[in-house]
Amino acid sequence: MILSPLRRASNLKSNRNPAERIIVALDYPDAAGAESLLRQLEGIPCYMKVGMELFYAAGPQFVLRLKEAGYNVFLDLKLHDIPNTVKGGSASVTRLGVDMFNVHAAGGAAMMEAAREGVEQAMSGRPGAAKPILIGVTQLTSTSQQVLNDEIGIAGPIEEAVLRYASLAKQSGLDGVVASPLEVTRIKERCGASFATVTPGIRPAGAAIGDQSRVMTPQDAFAQGTDYIVIGRPITGAAYPRQALEQIIESITG
Repeated sequence: MILSPLRRASNLKSNRNPAERIIVALDYPDAAGAESLLRQLEGIPCYMKVGMELFYAAGPQFVLRLKEAGYNVFLDLKLHDIPNTVKGGSASVTRLGVDMFNVHAAGGAAMMEAAREGVEQAMSGRPGAAKPILIGVTQLTSTSQQVLNDEIGIAGPIEEAVLRYASLAKQSGLDGVVASPLEVTRIKERCGASFATVTPGIRPAGAAIGDQSRVMTPQDAFAQGTDYIVIGRPITGAAYPRQALEQIIESITG
């Protein structure tokens, strides 16, 4: 049984609990592993990210259970297909009731516009429901300069590629983008402060970088102006996940 988070008063200037700006990546091969972590984190009202591994194993029902328990859910499937298919997928995801989901900006403007249209189509049949935050993936935080240039075939610095995708996402009517914390300041300058940034590649001081190439600490990422941070292994792989998360929250607010 999934345990519910508690909503507590915030000490952030925005009057939001700092935990609500942390997205915990539930990167597990099945629902049992994710539920075990949720029991340990009970009462901390973080966003919960359901990615491909867990979604393909546990399906929409797990998302519904998270929503019934009161969690905000980021469904991280990186939709990337022809516009009509993405439009239909976006409508389905919206009807599922998630709070945030993403498409890949590499799909182009027509695809991202179709995703937005899918959201609007689904919302017309859900009066009173909250509209999900629709964001575009720019470049994965595991992408290095060499991979971008020599393997993906995009010339120039990573930052320029990210900014190009961010601008395209904004023009296409998306609410924000996923990008590394290193690009947040430039994205906000180009696309506006209200254009949301969701930043993976977050590692507390001293944590292993793993397969990430462009990383930053939680406090530094928020100092750059990001809206949400995504953290997985530093919490899920910790001996004491609750303690690890509480230390991260303390580092943000201390």
